[in-house]
Amino acid sequence: QVQLVESGGGLVQAGGSLRLSCAASGRTFRAYGMGWFRQAPGKEREFVVGISRSGANTYYTDSVKGRFTISRDNAKNTVYLQMNSLKPEDTAVYYCVARVGDGSRPKWEEYDFWGQGTQVTVSS
Repeated sequence: QVQLVESGGGLVQAGGSLRLSCAASGRTFRAYGMGWFRQAPGKEREFVVGISRSGANTYYTDSVKGRFTISRDNAKNTVYLQMNSLKPEDTAVYYCVARVGDGSRPKWEEYDFWGQGTQVTVSS
C-alpha cells in the first residue's frame, strides 16, 4: 500500500509560480510511475503530466508544455510539479497518482494509488 500526500497548493496571481510536492510512503517508490491529474470546477478530471520510474521520461498534456515541469527524487520518495506562467485556467484541485510499472497512462483508473488533492487557484 502506498500513501500519497500532496502539498504546495495555494493562491497565486496569473503569471506566477507554484511548486507542488507529493510525498509517498513505503520503500518501493522507485517501482512506481508517477503523475499528476487535475480537476477544475464543473469539469472532468484530466491528466496533466507523468514521469517514469527513473525520471528519464516525462509526458505532458499540451496545455502545460513549456510551463510545467515534473521531477522526482527517489531518495526522498517525492515527486514535484513546478508550475510557471500560471493561468486562471490552471485553477483546479491537483492530484498525485502512482502506478506500478513504467510508462504513463491518461486515465485516472489506470493508476493504483491516488492522493487527496491540493487546491491551486490562479487569480486574473
